Amino acid sequence: MYPEPLFKIFSLEIDLYTICFMVGIIACFVFTYFAMKKSGYSSSARDTILIIGIIAILLGLSFGVLVQSLYDFIADPSAGFRITGKMTFLGGLLGGVIVYLGVYFLYVYVINPRLKEKNLFKSDMNKGVWELLRFVPISITLAHGFGRIGCFFAGCCGGIETDMWFGVQFPGETVKEVPTQLFEAIFLFLISAVMIVLYFKFQFKYNMTVYLIGYGIWRFLIEFVRDDERGAFIPGLTPSQFWSILMVIGGIAFFFLYRYFDKKIKNRKASEEAHQ
Repeated sequence: MYPEPLFKIFSLEIDLYTICFMVGIIACFVFTYFAMKKSGYSSSARDTILIIGIIAILLGLSFGVLVQSLYDFIADPSAGFRITGKMTFLGGLLGGVIVYLGVYFLYVYVINPRLKEKNLFKSDMNKGVWELLRFVPISITLAHGFGRIGCFFAGCCGGIETDMWFGVQFPGETVKEVPTQLFEAIFLFLISAVMIVLYFKFQFKYNMTVYLIGYGIWRFLIEFVRDDERGAFIPGLTPSQFWSILMVIGGIAFFFLYRYFDKKIKNRKASEEAHQ
């Protein structure tokens, strides 16, 4: 719990939240690069995917800020629509996914085929987003886990008042609170470890389902002990609980859709090999 800046770089103040956030982003990219290399992605494919990932993260963060501003406006329309700088993770995740898929398909299917060989921007996309879906949830949970530790240091996204032994009194507060940030960080690192074992030891294909259902259920439940007002647009549910329900539904749908299309791709490859 140390929300104060540690040092400055020019006029930019760096605090523990910022450091944890950056560590999370670095962990995300390092793991993604390692997993792609182990999975047989070409060097240019790895570089392309990471560059698109950087673009998606930057624009996704902006989307998360816009979603939080929308929450604030719905909660108090009289204050008008204002960009406050606060953000919501689920909004940022949704924006990042949309941007990533949009830029990825634009590059791979429109731009890259039209580039000449040996061009600086030409990539050998020997593997793409299809296999990426098997391990990229691990990258997301690693980054999110470090981000939640940053939230703990900043004193934001905290829980309700408690007198239990695990309660934490944050600077400026007079009561102890449930450290939901640490509980969520522990959960995210645990689910990361589970998915790592599933992917690397058992070649498990459905980690996206594990992530969407696992985190969706966790986030829905932990909202009951969070004291982090984000507005409400569905009666009886916090915004995060609403998105959590959609995550669980999406996780179930992903399992059946991925299995269906994976089978079709395998059958097509087998047919092509038989005719060679």
